[in-house]
Amino acid sequence: MVANRERSAFVTKALQSWKQFLHSQVIGSIVLLACAALAMIWANSPWSESYFHLLETPLSFSLGSHAFSMSLHAWVNEGLMMAFFLMIGLEVKEQVLVGELSSIKGAMLPICAALGGMIVPAMIYALMNQGGEGISGWGVPMSTDIAFALGILALLGKRVPLSLKVFLATLAIADDLGAILVITLFYSGQIMVGGLIVAALCWLVIFLLGRIGIYNPLLTLLLSIGVWLGFLSSGIHATIAGVIVAIAIPARPLIDPHVVLQSIKEHLPNTQANHDVLRDKEQRESLKELNEAMSSVAPPLVQLEANLQPLVTFIIMPLFALFNAGVVINNVGNLGSAFTSQVGLGVILGLVIGKPLGISLFSWLAVKIGLARLPADLRWAHLQGVSILAGIGFTMSLFVTELAFVGNHHLAETAKLSIIVASLTAGIIGYIVLSRVTHVQQTKPVLPTINTTPITQDA
Repeated sequence: MVANRERSAFVTKALQSWKQFLHSQVIGSIVLLACAALAMIWANSPWSESYFHLLETPLSFSLGSHAFSMSLHAWVNEGLMMAFFLMIGLEVKEQVLVGELSSIKGAMLPICAALGGMIVPAMIYALMNQGGEGISGWGVPMSTDIAFALGILALLGKRVPLSLKVFLATLAIADDLGAILVITLFYSGQIMVGGLIVAALCWLVIFLLGRIGIYNPLLTLLLSIGVWLGFLSSGIHATIAGVIVAIAIPARPLIDPHVVLQSIKEHLPNTQANHDVLRDKEQRESLKELNEAMSSVAPPLVQLEANLQPLVTFIIMPLFALFNAGVVINNVGNLGSAFTSQVGLGVILGLVIGKPLGISLFSWLAVKIGLARLPADLRWAHLQGVSILAGIGFTMSLFVTELAFVGNHHLAETAKLSIIVASLTAGIIGYIVLSRVTHVQQTKPVLPTINTTPITQDA
């Protein structure tokens, strides 16, 4: 019996450790960085031809006389990345319903910061590329890679105030939402109404099923593919389908928690710690029903977000980095183009200078005119450090690059190289600044309080 309990405790602890690993921002950032480095090394190695051949390898699906084919590069960028945008959509919805974006006062600081972090970098890039062929890339330096930014912040551990993590996460989510709007409005092709009708019908079914309390993961997946195909054929970038689907996912439990509580009360007497569950059929059935009842309490939005996070963090985003970060550096001149060309300078200055300048300036103005308030445990130095981290554009910036420079391989390569340089620079500087700020705050001596109450003597 003791051995069984010890084994059970070991398994439980192992599962908890595995879950913590899967949800670790630091580990996710390391995997993402490793895949980006692998892509760079592979693209500049003697085996570079195999790398680019892999990108263009076609993957086809056929049903009867109908066939659908895209390159692996397109499948990753337009197919798998839908799950990334779905997770962003779920995070935005959760923040709007119960998070920092649920109240106007709480939402104004990260929203204003995000606006500044998009407008100023875009303006810097546009000024650097005014009249040039690279002007279409003005959306490249507008984005923040939430995974990398939060991963670096997590390296500082408990020294970082919780409100600073919440601010950065909310800022990045609002930033991503702005990037999604930019992609939809400025980087989509000619719109075909027929595809949008198909997408709208599939979305409506998901939404109506959720309203009447029906949520089936497999059915939702099939209908989501329908939404994606509709967007793909409409001319609007297909990954936007992920955000649209997120809106339809129910945010309330499909079953009344009181009903679940009653079910637990009914089945709990049938479970005993000293019984072998494998042999006791009645107890096994009770535990199964308890598990089903407990899982039904969590809203589908929460369940889907939890299931998507490890998939996106450890498979989809690393694959995206592997398929998009492979920039060829033929010589020193090619590397120097990141620092000398209009596109390269626009991206680097936009991310490294424009991001912190825009976020800090708009945040200060919002607090100054009374639109927002700075959390009590934060100082402006914290905000400035985080605003530098927001210059890590990476994933979303690489994504916009693919849309902005279609047909212009040279400019796309220059932009990608500049994104990598800018993201590394912003990450290193941001970490150093925040490390110093949080270290000073942690080691600041606490002065003893002096009792100023006058001493009275008893008569």
